[in-house]
Amino acid sequence: MSHIDDLIATLCPSGVDFRRVGEVSSRSANIKWSGVGGETYQYIDLTSVDRVTHQIGETSCISSGTAPSRAQQIVRTGDVIFATTRPTQMRWAVIPPEFDGQIASTGYCVLRPNPSIILTNFLAYVLGAEGSRRYIEANQVEGNYPSIPDGRIRAYRIPVPPLEVQREVVRILDQFTELEAELEAELEARRLQQAYYWQSVMCPSDAWRWTTVGEIAEVFDGPHATPKKTDSGPWYLSISSLKDGRFDLDRSAHLAGSDLPEWTRRVQPQRGDTMFSYETRIGQAAFWDSDEPAALGRRMGLLRPRDNFVLPRFLTLAYLGPQFQAVIKSRTVTGSTVDRIPIANMAAWPIALPSVEEQRRIVNLLDTFDLLVSDLGFGLPAELAARRRQHEFYRDRLLTFEEAAG
Repeated sequence: MSHIDDLIATLCPSGVDFRRVGEVSSRSANIKWSGVGGETYQYIDLTSVDRVTHQIGETSCISSGTAPSRAQQIVRTGDVIFATTRPTQMRWAVIPPEFDGQIASTGYCVLRPNPSIILTNFLAYVLGAEGSRRYIEANQVEGNYPSIPDGRIRAYRIPVPPLEVQREVVRILDQFTELEAELEAELEARRLQQAYYWQSVMCPSDAWRWTTVGEIAEVFDGPHATPKKTDSGPWYLSISSLKDGRFDLDRSAHLAGSDLPEWTRRVQPQRGDTMFSYETRIGQAAFWDSDEPAALGRRMGLLRPRDNFVLPRFLTLAYLGPQFQAVIKSRTVTGSTVDRIPIANMAAWPIALPSVEEQRRIVNLLDTFDLLVSDLGFGLPAELAARRRQHEFYRDRLLTFEEAAG
């Protein structure tokens, strides 16, 4: 901090310039789709950017024949993309070389920094800071999906200190990012170790009993449409929120309480249910351990265990286990628009279970392992969470500048 203070005292003792985002960056070009088929692109949609690491993860492959209407913006290496629509607002990423020339959703504001005025990572850090969050909350347009128009992002006034000051700020914040990445890598190694152990424990032995899904659980189909989404109210669970046997509710939405009866006519989730995707994210499932009101998302099914045969939590583990995943793979219907599970036939599918006592032992073992790699109150997850809080504190402090007069 003292070096930055010295730089500021030397280079901008009377404060720094504040400029509109649109003055220090340019816009991306839009793609002109034509015909059917043709060249393919990776599509960065609103779920592709991780809200914590700011890395681009899962993308889809599109062409002019399969591109959704939002697939419009061509991105280049070094562009900063900033999500403007809830619930993904404030997610940002810097486009790495492997995504140069690919396509981003119009749900992102794509900013191409002018390197003679502002550094890419400096702009990215400014947009992720607390000041930006306050600006967005004050300037967004309300609606089913509250959002902030690109024009208002480009009108946002940000500090633009001399490049030497920017470099020092970025150097410090990048060090925090690198430390977080090291902890992430160690945590990922633990998760791989967990996955290996999990697979070995969940392989059926001769002592396990073979039965059918219908004997141990009721099978329900969810709604085949999407309700009007809201900012609060009962959960409208999304297949994108199914993650390693648990729900990541940051990837789900809400619906109005008055609409809940309509969207739970087939079934309403209750504590102990296992929910799964029968299209697109085939093989994924999660355990519902909440008493909060909720509705199933589109393309989602539900298993309700018969308690005298299977422990509710073990049913989720069995669904994700190697034996039943092989069954899912063998029964998946391919060749249509998307692969799908014929949910109407699932009750007859074979599944292996140990005794209830062995189920309880396995659940305790695996959930203890899960605690060590997932719970923010313990071990590496706790250390990583503390490091991120420290990063946010110094980010906001380092990016607070006095504005030059006039």
